[in-house]
Amino acid sequence: MKLIVGLGNPGRFYSANRHNIGFICLSHIARQYGISFSKKQAKARTGSGNIDGIGVLLAKPQTFMNLSGQSVRLLMNKLKLKPDDLIIIHDDLDLPLGKVRIRQGGSSGGHKGLNSIIRETGSRDFIRVRFGIGRPYGEFSSADEKNEAVVDYVLTDFSNEEKKAVKPSIALVGNIISCLLNEGLEATMSRFN
Repeated sequence: MKLIVGLGNPGRFYSANRHNIGFICLSHIARQYGISFSKKQAKARTGSGNIDGIGVLLAKPQTFMNLSGQSVRLLMNKLKLKPDDLIIIHDDLDLPLGKVRIRQGGSSGGHKGLNSIIRETGSRDFIRVRFGIGRPYGEFSSADEKNEAVVDYVLTDFSNEEKKAVKPSIALVGNIISCLLNEGLEATMSRFN
């Protein structure tokens, strides 16, 4: 069993935000494999099923981004999973819009959802599927102004032009998940990074 978690914020207000690309990708994967988010457990909406014959639990934490680790820890404990059974799909400011990268371990890179998961699970060794959303443009006079611009940026919806640009990458994440499950991390990184 693999636990695949998309990061985002619950509720319609946030549903099309850049910060919710993890939820958006997970919804695409669920549709692709006929999995519905029919259960509420461990502070998450979940759906179980098979991807290419491999059992998976898809989860969208309902704790809001900065507390995602609470849900992830509860699900991992319930399913008795190790960190390498966990795949997190999340937004990444440091990658250009639509660029997707796979890695295992490492720091959170300042991502508060990842910080929460690392803190709650006590591990950095899970697989991350990083989805580039780019950074806000402009000159900032202070660190506070820059941080405020970043928060506003990630909590804003994709523009119509950006939606078109990321659509192929959302489908690509589905292929990456299939490859991770069937061929493993090294083969997937070699093929998609």
